[in-house]
Amino acid sequence: MVRVKICGITNVEDALAAVDYGADALGFIFYGKSPRCISPEKARQIISHLPPFVTTTGVFVNEDTEKIREMINFTGINVLQLHGDELPESCRIWHRVIKAFRLRDFTDLKPLEKYRCSAFLLDTYSPESFGGTGQIFNWDIAVEAKRFGRIVLSGGLNPDNIEKAVMYVRPYAVDVSSGIEEEKGKKDLKKMREFIEKAKAVLK
Repeated sequence: MVRVKICGITNVEDALAAVDYGADALGFIFYGKSPRCISPEKARQIISHLPPFVTTTGVFVNEDTEKIREMINFTGINVLQLHGDELPESCRIWHRVIKAFRLRDFTDLKPLEKYRCSAFLLDTYSPESFGGTGQIFNWDIAVEAKRFGRIVLSGGLNPDNIEKAVMYVRPYAVDVSSGIEEEKGKKDLKKMREFIEKAKAVLK
């Protein structure tokens, strides 16, 4: 069964609903330029309300290592997602790290060979944004990327295409944010539930 990460969490209601619907992980974005950015204080508050066995992920973009360590200790997040231009050695700052790559074509897969991390998150390349564009990722590239390690599929996923995406790519996990939003930073609970249920029903 594929694992599901709901990213861009900004409030307790969305977080608890995601968990109730079966999400495996929640993502908190600590990047100031993102419309879904959350303060460390708010993230800590939300995380304190979560039940056990839920993975919490902190999303960082080209952040200072010491700042990341401070955020881990303060908020209680247990997985890092590095979504910028971080070098391979950055993956050694924590025991569970997801390294995100924004890919345009198959040649962009070459750098993955240098990284040692828990999983690779694959997203659509955009010169204006480090993620959350809503643009569909090239699934053929994702299939090829599986030879480098566990793959978290992202980029343009929504309730209408998630079944086809999981069946085609068969990733370790999927990641969604804008595809289930009512507005930026607020989830559409009906879409979120439908997305999670469909994603988990494909591979049993």
